Amino acid sequence: MLEVQDINLFYGAAQALRGVSLKAEPGKVTCVLGRNGVGKTSLMRAIVGQAPVAKGSIRFNGEDITTLAPSERARRGIAFVPQGREIFPLLTVAENLETGFAPLKRAERFIPDDVFSLFPVLDSMMRRRGGDLSGGQQQQLAIGRALTMRPKVLVLDEPTEGIQPSIIKDIGNAIRYLRSKGDMAIVLVEQYFDFAKELADHFIVMERGAVVMSGDGAALEDPDVRNRIAV
Repeated sequence: MLEVQDINLFYGAAQALRGVSLKAEPGKVTCVLGRNGVGKTSLMRAIVGQAPVAKGSIRFNGEDITTLAPSERARRGIAFVPQGREIFPLLTVAENLETGFAPLKRAERFIPDDVFSLFPVLDSMMRRRGGDLSGGQQQQLAIGRALTMRPKVLVLDEPTEGIQPSIIKDIGNAIRYLRSKGDMAIVLVEQYFDFAKELADHFIVMERGAVVMSGDGAALEDPDVRNRIAV
């Protein structure tokens, strides 16, 4: 469904990605692992169109989307939950969720039941401002907003960062449920190794902007993988 092939990315003269490739398939979780500063977020920004690539290609359902704007990628079904959540603090929970309507046709502009079944706390807080929620609740809101877009690819950038254990468990359960539906590819950037290990069907490990290891989820048992992402 999503194929990143041999991409390079620069910020000015600094090269952030070096020949990175990745595939994400429906009903699978592809984990992107690595220490801070190795290019994981740059890869996510390239996938969703926030950072232009200098070389290589990004294909989605067979279409080359390498040069498409972020809005066009969203219309095709690529949704992004950025690191740090980036909800609108002065908007209510309901209004934050409704911002996910932007790429949808008018008939699709309603909040899917899955949002509230996965994160029931949001249903009870629809009139509260996003900035009044806890960090964990804001993360649930950010994921809920992405799900409102009915994505075919869900890109999650470190969703467990700074989150209490109970909500990490809820997010893990939500990812498992979305994977089980079989119609969505999930790309998960994660530093919390045990969380990634429980969810990964495939993985890549990045160092200095390049992929240095890759494999299926079972290969995460290799001690070298943990060593390469340990701080």
